[in-house]
Amino acid sequence: MDETAAVRVGVLSLHTSKETKAILNAVEDLSHEPVWLRRENTAISIRDSEVSLEPEVDVVANRLLLSNTEEPAEGLGLAATFERVRPMLNRPGPTLTAIHKFATAARLADWNVRVPDALLALSNDRLNRGRERFGDVGVYKTAIGTHGGGTWKVDLDEPVNPKVGKRQAFLQELIERDASEHRDLRVYVVGDRIIGAMHRYAPEGDWRTNVALGGAVENVTDEIPDEARETALYAADVMNLDYVGVDLIEGEKGWYVLEMNPTAGFKGLYEATGTSPAPYIAKHAIEKVGGEVDDERVRDLAATLDDSRPTSMPRTERPAPGQTPTVGYIEDVVVSGTSGSQSTLAKSDTGATRTSIDTSLAAAIGAGPIKSMTRVRSGSSKSGTARPVVDLVVGVGGTQHTVTASVEDRSHMSYPLLLGRDILKHYQVDVRRRADSDEPRPEEEALEE
Repeated sequence: MDETAAVRVGVLSLHTSKETKAILNAVEDLSHEPVWLRRENTAISIRDSEVSLEPEVDVVANRLLLSNTEEPAEGLGLAATFERVRPMLNRPGPTLTAIHKFATAARLADWNVRVPDALLALSNDRLNRGRERFGDVGVYKTAIGTHGGGTWKVDLDEPVNPKVGKRQAFLQELIERDASEHRDLRVYVVGDRIIGAMHRYAPEGDWRTNVALGGAVENVTDEIPDEARETALYAADVMNLDYVGVDLIEGEKGWYVLEMNPTAGFKGLYEATGTSPAPYIAKHAIEKVGGEVDDERVRDLAATLDDSRPTSMPRTERPAPGQTPTVGYIEDVVVSGTSGSQSTLAKSDTGATRTSIDTSLAAAIGAGPIKSMTRVRSGSSKSGTARPVVDLVVGVGGTQHTVTASVEDRSHMSYPLLLGRDILKHYQVDVRRRADSDEPRPEEEALEE
């Protein structure tokens, strides 16, 4: 292609995560054209044996989240369709291997990458006959899982099952050099370079180091041991992944690869290192099809994690006349006050009479003035608490709703906005639809009287 032409980079992502938005914004900031491939705007057509894409793109960056969906084959089939007609980063085959933790370990071991000993068996008898080889304590995990879910440290005196629910499970050797300090090393690789590295420390009372579980982080980008650096780069190459978070742990024999995450989050890495992988992923996609970028501009952009609402976010299709529109369990909305607007994620709660907003978000957009007070009860409180209420404008799929919302401290909850029946009465709620599958499940919310 013409190296001076703008490359159309499609980001295949059906959710609304910080990482997806950051990659799209980086593409635009590098003077190329971002295209968000979502349900609202994406179609693939075959006519007279010719395949066409809608919208048209030159290259696709695969950001489908397959590890926390019940039907990963659907997403893999979609990605495979795009791969047939356009160059793709994180192709579906390698991504499938990476999201299956045992398949990852098997491939890495086959290429002489050190991984913990492990056993996957399809029968209860065979799995439990192999328990003794792992000692008194081992790791028991589901083959597919995310955010530290589906991973346990278990006493191997007790039997385990080959499945947890519908997920295949396996046993793995516990690697520990210091039982008093639980930490691992996350190395983020894009192409053939390391973007950043951090130690992740388990929160008090836990041994898992996932940031989503409250783990602390420490920048070690310039201090990675040579063996760990070489192992991370080699593992990414062996797995044929264009961008990946490589999780390593140091044992008595050296460095082991624990997992490979093709849709690793950026939040913890940016918090630790001050570097966002998004511009480097955008650069990799652009250059894959012959486009050009300014390397200094990439480094400048990487100093900020720009997860603001992308200009490329497609418009939501309006329902036909007389048809009730649908809203998701977690929905991407725009809230407006007297001094500004912000895009945010909101949880739909049909048990709440009134919409509620976090105090910090309310202050940021200038929600107010306070109109009155309302009494709200939680499941554990009979008397309830008084909360101020303010006028608030909430945009859902291009439709504006002016409601009187209660203001509360929601900092301990996953979402700063809760949509009550004052808004949801205009919609059907699809509890299977989540705008952001990257986020953990929210805590139980307060119910309004």
